[in-house]
Amino acid sequence: RNQYDTDVTVWSPQGRLHQIEYAAEAVNQGSCALGLRSNNYVVLAGLKRSPNELAAHAKKLMKVDEHMGVAITGLTADGRSLVKYMRTECLNHKYVYGGPLQAGRLVLDLADKHQRCTQTYVRRPYGVGLLIAAVDQTGPHLYETQPSGDFFEYEAIAIGMRSQSAKTYLERHFETFRELSLHELIIHALKALSGSVQGDKELDTKAASIAVVGMDKSFEIMEGDVLQPFLDEIAAEAGPGAAPMEGAEEGKDA
Repeated sequence: RNQYDTDVTVWSPQGRLHQIEYAAEAVNQGSCALGLRSNNYVVLAGLKRSPNELAAHAKKLMKVDEHMGVAITGLTADGRSLVKYMRTECLNHKYVYGGPLQAGRLVLDLADKHQRCTQTYVRRPYGVGLLIAAVDQTGPHLYETQPSGDFFEYEAIAIGMRSQSAKTYLERHFETFRELSLHELIIHALKALSGSVQGDKELDTKAASIAVVGMDKSFEIMEGDVLQPFLDEIAAEAGPGAAPMEGAEEGKDA
C-alpha cells in the first residue's frame, strides 16, 4: 500500500492508477477461463473451483441472451452484477426493436461502464474480466473486457491464474480453428483448459464447464456428465502414461 492508492482518481508520480492495477490483479488471481472461435461457432471454457470439498463448484459461465453468453474471471459478485446489466440491455433492445442486440454495441457500452468507475471516486473499479461469446448478423465474435475499460476482439484468448499454458496451446493451434466443427472446437478448448489445472490434478467433469453458441445454435452451457465423452476422447488420444501438458504451471488455485 502507499499514499496514492486510497482513491481511484489519484495519480501516482509514475502516472499510474493503483486501484485499477489492483482490480486487474483480481482478474489474474481468478481461475482460468478461455474462449476460441471458428467461422460458425464460439466456444467458452471455464475452470470451476470449490472453496472446500463440502461445497459446490462456483459457476464460471452465464447466459445473457439466446445469442450471447459470458465467462467470468475475478470477483464473481462483480461479474453477476455486469451480467445482470447485459441481460437488461438485451431485453430492452428486443422490446424496442424486436430483435437481438448486436454484440459489438453491447461490449462498447459495457467497456464504458468499466471506464466510468476509473474516473470517479464514487465507486471502485470492477474486479472482473469477462470473455463474451456472441453471434450476430456479422458472424461469431469473441471479446474480452478489462477493469480498465479496455476491450478487445480475439480469435482465441485465455485469462486468469495459470492461463499462460492455455495461451501457449491456443497460439500454436489458432490458425486451424476457422474451419473446425463444433466438436473439434470443444476438444481444443478442453485440451487448453487442462494445462491450467492446479499441480498434478487432472481435469474432470466437476471442474470443467463449456459453453457454445453458433450461427445455427443458441447459447448452451455444458457441464457434468455431458463432458465425459470429450474427456475420454482426449485421454484416449493422449494414450496411457502420457506426459502432462507442456507448460502446465503449479500454484494455489484462486
